[in-house]
Amino acid sequence: MHRGFLKTGAWLGAITIILGAFGAHTLKKWVDVDALNAYETGIYYQMFQVLAIFLIGVLYKSFPGKWMRFSGRFFAVGILFFSGSLYAITFLRAMHNNSAFNIIGPITPIGGLFFILGWVCMAVAIHRKN
Repeated sequence: MHRGFLKTGAWLGAITIILGAFGAHTLKKWVDVDALNAYETGIYYQMFQVLAIFLIGVLYKSFPGKWMRFSGRFFAVGILFFSGSLYAITFLRAMHNNSAFNIIGPITPIGGLFFILGWVCMAVAIHRKN
């Protein structure tokens, strides 16, 4: 097992639940439905990537090496860019009640690319073991 990925997954999981609860109980009072939907998309993707990071932590024992490490790191960076940009857009809308902050939006697909790279690296790591 790779303790670093397991610890990262645990902390990111806790943060995801906190952010989700904040969105469900507080944020919905401050933003419109579109902004809340973007925020919830960030939560949704973050939780799946957190589970992927846990999976990396478990799979690392059977498939150690750089490809598996790259995979876990790409998932973490993807969370930062994908979910983080959606959170930033939502909070900026809440604070300024303006959609002009959608300029952050182009960062979101970069995070999605990191998610894809994470899954591809995981597949390469598993394939190379054979």
